[in-house]
Amino acid sequence: MTREKKLWWSFILVVLISFGVLLYYGYEIYQVAPPVPEAVVDENGEQLFTGDDIRDGQNIWQSIGGQEVGSIWGHGAYVAPDWTADYLHREALHILGIYAQREYAKPYDALQEEQQALLSTRLKKNIRKNTYDPATKTLTIDADRIAAYRELSAYYAGLFTDDPKFDQLRKDYAIPVNSIQDATRMQQMNAFFFWATLATVTNRPDAEVSYTHNWPNEKLVGNEMTMDLLAWSGVSIILLIFCVGALVLYQVKSGEDDELLYPAEDPLLRQGVTPSMRLVKKYFWVVSLLMLVQVGLGIVTAHYGVEGDGLYGIPIDQFLPYAVTRTWHTQLAIFWIATAWLATGLYIAPAVSGKDPKFQVFGVNFLFIALLIIVAGSMIGQWFGVMQKLNLVENFWFGHQGYEYVDLGRFWQIFLFVGLFVWLALMIRPLLPVLRRGGEEKNLIIMFLISCSAIALFYGAGLMWGRQTNLAIAEYWRWWVVHLWVEGFFEVFATVVMAFLFVRLGLLKPKSATSSVLFSTIIFLSGGILGTFHHLYFSGTPTAVMALGATFSALEVVPLTIIGFEAYHNYKISKATKWLQDYKWPIYFLISVAFWNFLGAGVFGFIINPPIALYYVQGLNTTPLHGHTALFGVYGMLGIGLMLFVLRSLYRNVKWNDKLIKVGFWGLNIGLLGMALLSLLPVGVWQAIESIGKGMWYARSAELMQQPGMVFLKWMRTPGDVVFAIGVFAIAWFVFDLTLKNKK
Repeated sequence: MTREKKLWWSFILVVLISFGVLLYYGYEIYQVAPPVPEAVVDENGEQLFTGDDIRDGQNIWQSIGGQEVGSIWGHGAYVAPDWTADYLHREALHILGIYAQREYAKPYDALQEEQQALLSTRLKKNIRKNTYDPATKTLTIDADRIAAYRELSAYYAGLFTDDPKFDQLRKDYAIPVNSIQDATRMQQMNAFFFWATLATVTNRPDAEVSYTHNWPNEKLVGNEMTMDLLAWSGVSIILLIFCVGALVLYQVKSGEDDELLYPAEDPLLRQGVTPSMRLVKKYFWVVSLLMLVQVGLGIVTAHYGVEGDGLYGIPIDQFLPYAVTRTWHTQLAIFWIATAWLATGLYIAPAVSGKDPKFQVFGVNFLFIALLIIVAGSMIGQWFGVMQKLNLVENFWFGHQGYEYVDLGRFWQIFLFVGLFVWLALMIRPLLPVLRRGGEEKNLIIMFLISCSAIALFYGAGLMWGRQTNLAIAEYWRWWVVHLWVEGFFEVFATVVMAFLFVRLGLLKPKSATSSVLFSTIIFLSGGILGTFHHLYFSGTPTAVMALGATFSALEVVPLTIIGFEAYHNYKISKATKWLQDYKWPIYFLISVAFWNFLGAGVFGFIINPPIALYYVQGLNTTPLHGHTALFGVYGMLGIGLMLFVLRSLYRNVKWNDKLIKVGFWGLNIGLLGMALLSLLPVGVWQAIESIGKGMWYARSAELMQQPGMVFLKWMRTPGDVVFAIGVFAIAWFVFDLTLKNKK
């Protein structure tokens, strides 16, 4: 069996086995997710609220922005608190206060240490007990917990409506006045907060650990790290070291590629440009515009962290609240990056065959219009949802679903899903004649089409939850989209596309390119598919999910540790021959991708991957540190690099404005590094220290986040943001200047 066949079989086995395990434990999550009771009753059987109240409350939370307004179980935005950590701490203090008055006629804080310890032990025993009856689907809670529920319901009602005594706290949390405009809706959202918090502290049946594996850390109720957290963290680190050593050994043994005689001139100069290939430049106009809008929204969103009710005194929260700006900021990042990559595919497919199939031009134009409708329509719908102008059903279909990165309404999700299959058809049709002819590039083209098919197919995971699906189950499918679709199969697509471009430029042999792509894909997917579970340690999943997530997410980091080889290889290519100087900046962007893959995805990703680390930092600024440097640093830079490759091919004899693109390249990289090191990293480290010492509730509290030192660190984003914005503006200006000045 040839090496290439072995790689193909290895690829098939990795995909089948990994998805088999992923789906099996998905089934397990359905079975053991925190149950939603049909009725919550007191000890006399009197009903307090129903399961419908909890489910409607989840939808109401989603309608105001959901994970864009604070977080639940650590997933979401960072200005407002994690509502489950906040609720749990306040509930514990209130019940302890009841105990203290009953036993000692004193406030809890006034008691002696021994007395506090006695009451704390009683609280742990009572609050952790699982009182859900699966036969009747009824949850029974005692009078003390009911009193705490009513007290906290009044507290959150004041915060989310218009109680003047919460004005400062609303400002600190960037929550507008009357975010909830109806008393019944507020009661239902309180029921959801109660249920979501209950899952964090109630022990699973026949277990001594809560549904969220004792997350968040809260000593008052016995939520502390477990031996499983420590053990699987150790396994992940040991496995990482072992696999890094094995991969380095393989890299050394494989040596350099065969020497290749580089072409004397650019092979793309002899390649024809079809009508549909010329149309992709308008996709890059959209990419540039969305980049500018996204960065502008990012600046406004970041500013809400220091001025929660407006922008330099302008009360923009009344018509453009934080939940909207953050939603648009994160969603547009996905939109423009995906558009850049999809446009690259639309250029490459006809370039290989040399001609457009029938209706290819129509298809490219149709897809472009559909893209504009999806972007504009979903953004408008999200604004209407957050501003509470839609009912719960309308909000689900056309407004704001409340899930980070998949906030767009179900109608827009389906529209986008169909659009991706239209794109897939536009990829397949030009390449079918080439596949029938065979040739050296056949296997590389097959891999290209597999990656395109995965991009279209796996977005469908976002359609697997319904309007009132249990949050633990919805989170499982959400991470299929965020991790597998965005971080997984787009990565495979990018690997294939870069190999394809280098083959077309005569810089790689098709056979060695295919082997390299297959090997890289096998290594990446070996950890990447089951690595999805590292997002689900504390989301109402069984312990086995944590074991698998810890083990396989460590493998995701392995190929990133030798990413310097790739960067050096790309740098050598840029110097290989004179005509390659025309591709200097596209190749430099690929080099920056390698750097951010190592730092953003590798270093900043791994510091939050082991269970013991994530237990204390999930939902802190260590997450956006990884998010910004990995999403933009890797996928954004790659999207820009691919765009520049296509533009270089489209405008072959045009001299580029090197000064402008140089400003763009260094502005983006220096600005992103400044944003990370001057603000996000120190804020995240400070929060982590407080989380370990005092608890997650304090690490996300206004008491900590509004301290002068913390506010100063938030302001320290400004230098990096400004430099970064200059870089984005320079890239957009370059694209418009190049394409509009050279229309022929």
